[in-house]
Amino acid sequence: MTFFNDLWVVFTRAMRLSLRQPLWVAIGLLQPILYLTLFGPILEQVAQTPGFPPGDSWQIFVPGLLVQLGIFGGLFVGFGIIAEWRTGVIDRMLVTPASRTALIAGRVLRDVIVLVVQAMILVGAAWFLGLRVSIWALLAGLVMVALLGAAFAFISYAAGLAIKSEDGFAPVVNFFALPVLLLSGILLPMTLAPRWLQIVSDFNPFKHIVEALRAIFRGDFGSPEVLLGSVLAVLLIIIGAWVGNRVFAAQTK
Repeated sequence: MTFFNDLWVVFTRAMRLSLRQPLWVAIGLLQPILYLTLFGPILEQVAQTPGFPPGDSWQIFVPGLLVQLGIFGGLFVGFGIIAEWRTGVIDRMLVTPASRTALIAGRVLRDVIVLVVQAMILVGAAWFLGLRVSIWALLAGLVMVALLGAAFAFISYAAGLAIKSEDGFAPVVNFFALPVLLLSGILLPMTLAPRWLQIVSDFNPFKHIVEALRAIFRGDFGSPEVLLGSVLAVLLIIIGAWVGNRVFAAQTK
């Protein structure tokens, strides 16, 4: 019970901070909304191209945006913990008997809830533009956003505490984010790419997560892609939680 009490205290504090600055929540949603409204209509024409995956353009595009939201929404939270470390908030928390796991998990829980709300708004906007999928597919999309957001929030907090500098953290994030964006097929399916680029992208786990969610959106829940993508998403959150807890615990040594 002590862990859950500590988790609740950290979570409520983090959530209050987010609610005091709702502009940042809106800014985090702005990029996928712009992609949805400005790039989505173009993709409707690309859907007629040979090699385009089965399903309409919105069933292909929106899953990619949800994965993008989960990855990048979680990846940038490390900037916040660097600011808290600089002002002494982290040190004051670490001298308390609070669970070290709760100190990071409470923040991650806040991030996941914010990302799920953003994902719901994104899906709602996509619905007005023409997205038509089952409620189960939408729920699966929210679960995927939650898993990816949690995994990358853990990793981002760990990297932020390890680097302790926005100047050092920013290039690390950008170095990781660019190949993920280009090789995961988030914006354009990798089936449209040259064969050599498809082979390279096969080594990117996020490509398989995107393809899993696209299969779910077209109603193919039994596809091997769904199993592979789900397993990879679970592995990512396990690895992320382990790394985050290790780094947080190391701050007290």
